[in-house]
Amino acid sequence: MSDFVEYLEARSADDTKVRAVLRRSLAFAPGAHVPAYPFVEPFVSGKKNGTRRDVYYLVAGLWAAHFKPGQPAKRIPIGRAAREYMLAKKSESTERRFITLLDADRDQLPYRLRQMVALLKDAPLDFGDLLRGLLQWNSEEKYTQRQWARDFYRENENAALASANTTNGDTA
Repeated sequence: MSDFVEYLEARSADDTKVRAVLRRSLAFAPGAHVPAYPFVEPFVSGKKNGTRRDVYYLVAGLWAAHFKPGQPAKRIPIGRAAREYMLAKKSESTERRFITLLDADRDQLPYRLRQMVALLKDAPLDFGDLLRGLLQWNSEEKYTQRQWARDFYRENENAALASANTTNGDTA
Protein backbone atom coordinates (compact mmCIF):
# COMPACT_ATOMS: atom_id res chain seq x y z
CA MET A 1 0.00 0.00 0.00
CA SER A 2 1.27 3.47 -0.72
CA ASP A 3 2.20 6.04 1.89
CA PHE A 4 -0.56 8.25 0.50
CA VAL A 5 -3.31 5.67 1.02
CA GLU A 6 -1.96 4.80 4.47
CA TYR A 7 -2.04 8.52 5.30
CA LEU A 8 -5.67 8.81 4.16
CA GLU A 9 -6.64 5.78 6.24
CA ALA A 10 -4.90 7.17 9.31
CA ARG A 11 -6.48 10.63 8.90
CA SER A 12 -9.94 9.17 8.37
CA ALA A 13 -9.61 6.94 11.44
CA ASP A 14 -9.36 10.10 13.55
CA ASP A 15 -11.93 12.14 11.61
CA THR A 16 -14.65 10.60 9.44
CA LYS A 17 -15.21 14.02 7.87
CA VAL A 18 -12.08 13.34 5.81
CA ARG A 19 -13.90 10.67 3.79
CA ALA A 20 -16.95 12.89 3.31
CA VAL A 21 -14.84 15.76 1.97
CA LEU A 22 -12.90 13.47 -0.36
CA ARG A 23 -16.07 11.74 -1.60
CA ARG A 24 -17.57 15.14 -2.34
CA SER A 25 -14.45 16.08 -4.32
CA LEU A 26 -15.47 13.55 -7.00
CA ALA A 27 -18.25 15.94 -8.06
CA PHE A 28 -15.57 18.42 -9.16
CA ALA A 29 -12.66 18.30 -11.55
CA PRO A 30 -9.67 16.68 -9.81
CA GLY A 31 -8.05 19.24 -7.52
CA ALA A 32 -10.88 21.79 -7.81
CA HIS A 33 -12.63 21.05 -4.48
CA VAL A 34 -10.83 23.36 -2.04
CA PRO A 35 -11.86 21.52 1.19
CA ALA A 36 -9.88 18.49 -0.05
CA TYR A 37 -6.61 20.43 -0.23
CA PRO A 38 -5.44 19.66 3.35
CA PHE A 39 -5.55 15.94 2.65
CA VAL A 40 -3.88 15.82 -0.77
CA GLU A 41 -1.65 18.87 -1.16
CA PRO A 42 1.03 17.59 1.26
CA PHE A 43 1.69 14.83 -1.31
CA VAL A 44 1.64 16.99 -4.43
CA SER A 45 2.91 20.40 -3.33
CA GLY A 46 5.90 21.51 -5.30
CA LYS A 47 5.02 19.19 -8.18
CA LYS A 48 4.73 21.05 -11.45
CA ASN A 49 3.06 18.16 -13.26
CA GLY A 50 -0.70 18.87 -13.26
CA THR A 51 -1.48 15.31 -14.31
CA ARG A 52 0.23 13.91 -11.22
CA ARG A 53 -1.74 16.28 -9.00
CA ASP A 54 -5.01 15.30 -10.70
CA VAL A 55 -4.25 11.60 -10.17
CA TYR A 56 -3.74 12.06 -6.43
CA TYR A 57 -7.04 13.92 -6.10
CA LEU A 58 -8.86 11.31 -8.17
CA VAL A 59 -7.48 8.41 -6.15
CA ALA A 60 -8.29 10.17 -2.87
CA GLY A 61 -11.89 10.66 -3.95
CA LEU A 62 -12.23 7.11 -5.25
CA TRP A 63 -10.70 5.72 -2.07
CA ALA A 64 -13.18 7.68 0.06
CA ALA A 65 -16.16 6.63 -2.05
CA HIS A 66 -15.09 2.99 -1.90
CA PHE A 67 -14.11 2.93 1.78
CA LYS A 68 -15.72 0.34 4.03
CA PRO A 69 -14.66 -0.14 7.64
CA GLY A 70 -13.00 -3.45 8.35
CA GLN A 71 -11.87 -4.20 4.81
CA PRO A 72 -9.38 -7.06 4.66
CA ALA A 73 -5.70 -6.17 4.78
CA LYS A 74 -5.14 -8.06 1.53
CA ARG A 75 -6.19 -5.79 -1.32
CA ILE A 76 -6.46 -6.76 -4.97
CA PRO A 77 -5.66 -4.90 -8.20
CA ILE A 78 -8.55 -3.48 -10.19
CA GLY A 79 -8.08 -5.88 -13.14
CA ARG A 80 -8.36 -8.92 -10.90
CA ALA A 81 -11.32 -7.40 -9.03
CA ALA A 82 -13.13 -6.78 -12.33
CA ARG A 83 -12.48 -10.38 -13.40
CA GLU A 84 -13.76 -11.75 -10.08
CA TYR A 85 -16.87 -9.56 -10.33
CA MET A 86 -17.54 -10.71 -13.89
CA LEU A 87 -17.25 -14.38 -12.93
CA ALA A 88 -19.30 -14.05 -9.74
CA LYS A 89 -22.13 -12.07 -11.36
CA LYS A 90 -21.89 -13.84 -14.72
CA SER A 91 -21.94 -10.35 -16.21
CA GLU A 92 -21.06 -10.15 -19.90
CA SER A 93 -21.03 -6.35 -19.83
CA THR A 94 -18.18 -6.22 -17.29
CA GLU A 95 -15.58 -7.06 -19.93
CA ARG A 96 -16.88 -4.31 -22.24
CA ARG A 97 -16.78 -1.82 -19.38
CA PHE A 98 -13.28 -2.90 -18.48
CA ILE A 99 -12.03 -2.55 -22.07
CA THR A 100 -13.65 0.89 -22.24
CA LEU A 101 -11.75 1.84 -19.09
CA LEU A 102 -8.46 0.59 -20.54
CA ASP A 103 -9.09 2.66 -23.67
CA ALA A 104 -9.84 5.87 -21.74
CA ASP A 105 -7.81 8.97 -22.47
CA ARG A 106 -6.85 11.46 -19.79
CA ASP A 107 -10.15 13.36 -20.03
CA GLN A 108 -12.36 10.24 -19.96
CA LEU A 109 -10.42 8.44 -17.26
CA PRO A 110 -11.98 10.00 -14.12
CA TYR A 111 -15.53 9.25 -15.28
CA ARG A 112 -14.81 5.70 -16.44
CA LEU A 113 -12.77 4.91 -13.36
CA ARG A 114 -15.54 6.19 -11.06
CA GLN A 115 -17.97 3.87 -12.85
CA MET A 116 -15.68 0.86 -12.50
CA VAL A 117 -14.89 1.50 -8.84
CA ALA A 118 -18.61 1.90 -8.11
CA LEU A 119 -19.29 -1.40 -9.88
CA LEU A 120 -16.60 -3.08 -7.74
CA LYS A 121 -17.98 -1.62 -4.51
CA ASP A 122 -17.60 -4.89 -2.58
CA ALA A 123 -14.07 -5.72 -3.74
CA PRO A 124 -11.12 -4.87 -1.48
CA LEU A 125 -9.34 -2.72 -4.09
CA ASP A 126 -5.66 -1.90 -3.78
CA PHE A 127 -5.65 1.89 -4.03
CA GLY A 128 -1.87 2.06 -3.72
CA ASP A 129 -1.62 -0.08 -6.84
CA LEU A 130 -4.29 2.06 -8.51
CA LEU A 131 -2.30 5.21 -7.73
CA ARG A 132 0.93 3.75 -9.14
CA GLY A 133 -0.88 2.63 -12.28
CA LEU A 134 -2.61 5.93 -12.89
CA LEU A 135 0.64 7.84 -12.51
CA GLN A 136 1.90 5.86 -15.53
CA TRP A 137 -1.40 5.92 -17.47
CA ASN A 138 -0.17 8.13 -20.30
CA SER A 139 3.05 6.25 -21.00
CA GLU A 140 3.57 5.33 -24.64
CA GLU A 141 4.18 1.71 -23.62
CA LYS A 142 0.72 1.57 -21.97
CA TYR A 143 2.32 -0.31 -19.11
CA THR A 144 -0.66 0.16 -16.77
CA GLN A 145 -3.27 -0.82 -19.31
CA ARG A 146 -1.31 -3.98 -20.21
CA GLN A 147 -0.85 -4.92 -16.55
CA TRP A 148 -4.53 -4.43 -15.75
CA ALA A 149 -5.47 -6.47 -18.83
CA ARG A 150 -3.12 -9.28 -17.73
CA ASP A 151 -4.74 -9.24 -14.29
CA PHE A 152 -8.19 -9.40 -15.88
CA TYR A 153 -7.52 -12.08 -18.50
CA ARG A 154 -4.92 -14.30 -16.81
CA GLU A 155 -7.38 -16.44 -14.86
CA ASN A 156 -9.94 -16.38 -17.67
CA GLU A 157 -7.32 -17.85 -19.99
CA ASN A 158 -6.40 -20.54 -17.45
CA ALA A 159 -10.08 -21.43 -16.96
CA ALA A 160 -10.64 -21.55 -20.73
CA LEU A 161 -7.62 -23.83 -21.21
CA ALA A 162 -8.77 -26.15 -18.42
CA SER A 163 -12.26 -26.25 -19.89
CA ALA A 164 -10.92 -26.99 -23.37
CA ASN A 165 -8.70 -29.77 -22.02
CA THR A 166 -11.63 -31.32 -20.14
CA THR A 167 -13.84 -31.09 -23.23
CA ASN A 168 -11.17 -32.77 -25.35
CA GLY A 169 -10.81 -35.57 -22.82
CA ASP A 170 -7.41 -34.36 -21.62
CA THR A 171 -6.71 -34.10 -17.94
CA ALA A 172 -4.11 -31.83 -16.52
